[in-house]
Amino acid sequence: MLKILTVPNQVLTTPTKPVTRVDGKIRRLVTEMEETLIHQTDPEGVGLAAPQVGVGLSLFIIKSSPKAPTEVFINPRIITTIEEKSPDEKPKKKQTKMEGCLSIPRIWAPLRRQRDIVVEFLDINGETRTETFKGFKSTIVQHEIDHLNGILFTMRCLEQGSDIYEEHGDRLEKIKNL
Repeated sequence: MLKILTVPNQVLTTPTKPVTRVDGKIRRLVTEMEETLIHQTDPEGVGLAAPQVGVGLSLFIIKSSPKAPTEVFINPRIITTIEEKSPDEKPKKKQTKMEGCLSIPRIWAPLRRQRDIVVEFLDINGETRTETFKGFKSTIVQHEIDHLNGILFTMRCLEQGSDIYEEHGDRLEKIKNL
């Protein structure tokens, strides 16, 4: 199993390099990342980016629930966001959800993210795919793409002026003086 790096490790804030070939080495890395994510229990993780295991490549995996299949994203990029609205309401561009990160243990914060995104990426076979992600999956994908760009969710919190909380057992306490 791979070790998940935690802040302040510099790899976590360094933008990644593109994967040039999807080969056996990349497939092995994905398998090891999947094993690491599956065995992560306190807390459970839903995504893992290569920089979080010390690899500076543009690659991440997601597993949106324990029974969900692992999805692989190589060289992903958000190509558009989609506004959802009914004829009677204003556009709902963003959703706010509590986020955490395996590389920043016990820290949580509400963040605004795009509700729906369209992402272009390579899959584990090196095939180009374009998919739309909504809701929780959209949040996970945006969080992981941030990792590939050297952006931690706490940086987004500061941009958005969000409160940040530290986990203490089964309760969260607001962190003061950030």
